Amino acid sequence: MVNQDDNPPIKTEPRFFYGYVVVAVAFFIMLVSIGFYQSFGVFFKPMLNDFGWTRALTSGAFSLSHIVRGLMGILMGGFTDKLGARIVLTVCGFLIGSGFLLMSQINNAWQLYLFYGVIIGVGMAGVYVPILSTIARWFTKRRSTMTGIVVVGLAAGTFIMPPIVDWLIYTYDWRTAFIVVGVLVLVVVVIAAQFLKREPTQMRQLSNGESKEKVLKSGTDGFTLREAVYTNQFWFLTVMVFCMGFLRSTIIVHIVPHVTDMGFSPTSAANILAIIGGASILGVLIGGSLSDRIGGKQTYVISFILISVASLWLLQTKEMWMLYIFTIIFGLSSGLQGPLQSPLMAKLFGLRSHGMVFGATDTFYAIGAAVGPYMAGYIFDITGSYQRVFLISAALGIVGLIFAALLRPTKRLGGRI
Repeated sequence: MVNQDDNPPIKTEPRFFYGYVVVAVAFFIMLVSIGFYQSFGVFFKPMLNDFGWTRALTSGAFSLSHIVRGLMGILMGGFTDKLGARIVLTVCGFLIGSGFLLMSQINNAWQLYLFYGVIIGVGMAGVYVPILSTIARWFTKRRSTMTGIVVVGLAAGTFIMPPIVDWLIYTYDWRTAFIVVGVLVLVVVVIAAQFLKREPTQMRQLSNGESKEKVLKSGTDGFTLREAVYTNQFWFLTVMVFCMGFLRSTIIVHIVPHVTDMGFSPTSAANILAIIGGASILGVLIGGSLSDRIGGKQTYVISFILISVASLWLLQTKEMWMLYIFTIIFGLSSGLQGPLQSPLMAKLFGLRSHGMVFGATDTFYAIGAAVGPYMAGYIFDITGSYQRVFLISAALGIVGLIFAALLRPTKRLGGRI
C-alpha cells in the first residue's frame, strides 16, 4: 500500500516553479565554497615562505583533497539519490568551514594534509556532484543552460575570491584570511542548503519540461552504476574528465607561483587567477547554451581544442599581455566544460542513479586534479621550470579531444548527445 504522503499530488501548472530557487541557492553555494577552495594558489607562497616546504609537498595537500573528494563523491552521490542535497550540503558545509578554520592553526605538514587534504576534501565531495545532480532532476528542458547558470557560481567564485583572499593576506596575514574564509563558508553554505529540495515531487511539481508519465517512470528509467560501468561511454567520459581535472587544477594551483617566478607581483598573479575565473564565467554561459543547441559532445570537442592551444601558448609566454591572452583562452575553454558533464550523463545514463554514476565519473576528474598539481610541483622542484608541465597539459588536451570525438549515445536511451 502506497502512502500518499510519500507521493503527494503533482501540480502540473504551478504559479511559481521552485526549480529556480534551487538554481539560485546552488549558485551561491558554488560561489562561496568552490571559489575559496580554488584560491589555494593564493595561499601557496605565503605558507611556503613561512614553513620552507617544497612546492611538491605544499601542492600535495591540494592533490590529496581532490583524491578524497573524488573517492567520497560516489558516496555523496548515493546519499543525494536517497536523501537529497539538503542533508548532504548541510554536513559538508560544516566540514568545509571547519577545515578552513583549522587551517589557520597549522604548524606542521601533517596538519596541512589532515585539514585541507582530508577534512576539506570530504566536505567538497558534497558540493559539486550533489548540486548538479539535483539540477538534473529539476530540469529536463534547458538542463544544460540551468546547469550552466549554477556553474557560473563556480567560475564567479574563481574570479571574485582570489583577490579577496589576496587582500586579506596582505592586509592581515594568511592565518587571518583562513579564519574569515572559514566563517563565511560555514554560515553561507549551511544556511543556503536548507532551501534545497531533492526533486520537484517534494514541492508537488513536475520537472521543467517533463510530462507526468515521465515523472512516474523516473524511479526506474536509466542505468544503475553497475550497468553504466559496462558501457564504453562511461569509460570515454572518465578519460575526458580526468584530462580536464589535470588541466584545470594544475593551472589553478601553479599559475600564481609561475607568474611571480616571471617577476610579476603577487597581486598581479592573483589577478591573473581572477581573470581566468572571469573568462570562465563567459565560457560557462556559452557552454550551457551551446550544449542545448549542438549537444554536449561537440561542445566538449571545441573546449579541448581551445585548452590545448592555451597550454601551447603558455610555453612561449613571457610578457603580461601574453598572460592575458592565455587567461582568456584557458578560462573560456575551462568554462565551456563546466555545464556539460551532468546533463550529458543524464542523456547517456538517465536519472535512475544519476548521483552515483556522476560521482563515479567525477572520481576520475578528482584523480586528474590530484595528479596534476603534485606532478607539476615535483617537475618544478627537479627542473626549476614549468615547461614540461605545459607540454604534458597540451598532450592531455589532445587526448581528451580524441575521446570526446569518439563518444556515442548509449543504445538503451539513444537520442542526441
